[in-house]
Amino acid sequence: MKLRNHKLMRLILELLRQGITPHKIALCIALGVVLGVTPVIGSTTILCAAAAVAFGINLPLIQVVNYLVYPLQLLLLIPFIQAGQWLFHQPPLPFSLAQLTSLFRMSFWHTLGMLWEYTLHGLVAWLILGGMAALIIYLASRPILGFMLVRNAAAEK
Repeated sequence: MKLRNHKLMRLILELLRQGITPHKIALCIALGVVLGVTPVIGSTTILCAAAAVAFGINLPLIQVVNYLVYPLQLLLLIPFIQAGQWLFHQPPLPFSLAQLTSLFRMSFWHTLGMLWEYTLHGLVAWLILGGMAALIIYLASRPILGFMLVRNAAAEK
């Protein structure tokens, strides 16, 4: 299958035809990816909606990107938490189910607080790395989208 026939590519080409600029689409992609891998499960849809309103970008596109990177969010959850542990010099979080169950049985609220603290540390690591990642994704995708716009305009003539 040609890349041009891929659903996401057709969506992007249609947005370019509608007059949405390569800058706005690149911003949607960059923010959708970075906000979509936030190490706080359940927060990405709200974050992407807020970003769409704040930056005046296409809400459906940023949400599509967000949902496409959901598996990446799950894959990066533990690495972000571990990076936060390293940044804050925290002991490793017990990731086995038996260890977590045992901790919850000993003290539910203490364990919940500990998990929230580790999540916040992971969020700090994500903030540090996410800003750089968003810039790289934006800078890489903007010229490609500009080329697609020019090429698509030439193909329609």
